[in-house]
Amino acid sequence: MTAQTRGSARPNQWLRNLNAKIASIPMILTAVVIFVGGTAWTVLYSFTNSKLLPRLSFVGFDQYERLWEAPRWIVSIQNLAVFGFFSLIFSLVIGFVLAALMDQKIRFENTFRTIMLYPFALSFIVTGLVWQWLLNPQYGIQSIMRSLGWEGFSFDPLYNSDIVIYGILIAALWQGTGLVMCLMLAGLRGIDEDIWKAARVDGISMWKTYVLIIIPMMRGVFITTLVIIASGIVKVYDLVVAQTSGGPGIASEVPAKYVYDYMFLAQNLGQGFAASTMMLVTVAIIIVPWAYLEFGGGRKRG
Repeated sequence: MTAQTRGSARPNQWLRNLNAKIASIPMILTAVVIFVGGTAWTVLYSFTNSKLLPRLSFVGFDQYERLWEAPRWIVSIQNLAVFGFFSLIFSLVIGFVLAALMDQKIRFENTFRTIMLYPFALSFIVTGLVWQWLLNPQYGIQSIMRSLGWEGFSFDPLYNSDIVIYGILIAALWQGTGLVMCLMLAGLRGIDEDIWKAARVDGISMWKTYVLIIIPMMRGVFITTLVIIASGIVKVYDLVVAQTSGGPGIASEVPAKYVYDYMFLAQNLGQGFAASTMMLVTVAIIIVPWAYLEFGGGRKRG
């Protein structure tokens, strides 16, 4: 191909799907202005002494020093770590096991799938209120079990500061596991039937087939699921407010609630911006290396 031909081909490539490119301009501008601009604005004002209204009165890293000296923030970080770790593990394990069982061509599959996915259709506030009642020792599971004869049965995690975060975890798993199951089921249904037949011919047991063959083939599904779960973990707020409002004391505080309380209740925008910036940095530390290895590294290897 001559240089002139290559030069004439480039404009044609730019004009390809021109209508779609023009239609995407408002979305791109919105993302840049709102997301990137809003993020930069938040980081900038986290170095100020803003109170009720934002003001450019810079105080350096004072807000961050106060943040990491606050016991409430430390507790919220610890709770998020515990909640995030167990939420990831249990969501993936339970969701995959349910999907594997559902993939056995059981009767009434559509009914069971709808039942499992239904909690995800509820708002987190509704879910939190439902589980607040279920975990209430006077009216919920503990009361029911004692009325059946188990007088010594005790189950009140929302009223025990040592395990309150696990009570919130139960509600989160009840709501989100159905979605994970559906994502995993879609991945399983995409596996070629010949692979299952070949595994059976080779005498490979079912659990080894899942662990050694099927799960590695579903890598993309697992990554997508992890991103969805992780985004929900970082911004968890509604469940905590509906179930405990951060109590007992500050035992169930989470970063998102800390940010909201300082920005809108304590009227300390500088502290709220500093906390939200730390959340952003934490996410970036996890996401940026993964994105580089997943996309940038893959291109270089190719």
